[in-house]
Amino acid sequence: MAPDDPVDVPARTARLVLAPPRHEDLEDVFALYSDPAVWEHLPSGRHTDRTRTALLLQRIRDSWDAIGLGSWVARLAEGPDAGRLVGTGGCDLRMGVTWNLSYRLHRRDWGHGYAGELAAAATAAAHRVRPDIPVTAYLLEHNTRSAAAAERAGLHLTWRGSDAGNPDPGAVRLLYADRPLSRIVVEVLTAS
Repeated sequence: MAPDDPVDVPARTARLVLAPPRHEDLEDVFALYSDPAVWEHLPSGRHTDRTRTALLLQRIRDSWDAIGLGSWVARLAEGPDAGRLVGTGGCDLRMGVTWNLSYRLHRRDWGHGYAGELAAAATAAAHRVRPDIPVTAYLLEHNTRSAAAAERAGLHLTWRGSDAGNPDPGAVRLLYADRPLSRIVVEVLTAS
């Protein structure tokens, strides 16, 4: 599929409005990514300045422009809090070999099924855009909520090992996928 072909990606789930990030989302996304409560599984990932968040949003926007899919900004669709940022998530192309399913939600929104809703929409979109590319989720073993969301999205554990580059030498990564992965793809994804 050419990057300029229209892609039928969901703009809405049952409770969320999903949209590619815009410059106007910077403050809301920075508030999310700078909150230590959402980084309890990887404190070193926390954003401490807006420049890092702006670069993240630009990379996501570039993905949308280049291949027609990337992560979304997820906001409540209805009710008194309509428009409030719930989080970010979706599928981004990882190292050119897999879709990386991710989701980061405000702590107040944990436990309401939003991650599962977002993951299901993202997986479906990735299968529509490039069904030949596997969908994966790369997460820390102690992040059981994230693992549960990946499993609900139809992914299965395919690899467990040391988390290369993590400041915690005892950290263990899990790699989930929607299909079997070649040894080479696993090595590419887990070596960095």
